[in-house]
Amino acid sequence: MTTAVQDRWYATGRRKSAVARVWMSLGTGQIKINKREFEEYFSRPTSRLVVKQSLELTEFTEKVDLMVNVCGGGMMGQAAAIKHGISRALEKMDPELRPALKKVGYLTRDARVKERKKYGRRGARARFQFSKR
Repeated sequence: MTTAVQDRWYATGRRKSAVARVWMSLGTGQIKINKREFEEYFSRPTSRLVVKQSLELTEFTEKVDLMVNVCGGGMMGQAAAIKHGISRALEKMDPELRPALKKVGYLTRDARVKERKKYGRRGARARFQFSKR
């Protein structure tokens, strides 16, 4: 609950075991991930697309600078965690963006994680082959 105008917003995004901490400030559209350039960190175009989805939806691609610290998980999990963090930071920056972000599901934490392997089985659900005779 702040009355003064903020110049920086913080949010956390998560996906699988990836955690992204996002600092957003008004700027020119520069994105730094783990102190590296955005294009250098995400070499795949699909990962870049996932990260920029919430910015393109709200038309803030060239209006904010992002400094992201992400750890854990794989590249796609990290990309989705960053998208979640960016969406939360956008909501903090401008609460009027909430309905648009909520409608497409960017504010919802994707809770799907790998199911653990159970004892006495080959995997989470797969069983060893059963022979009746």
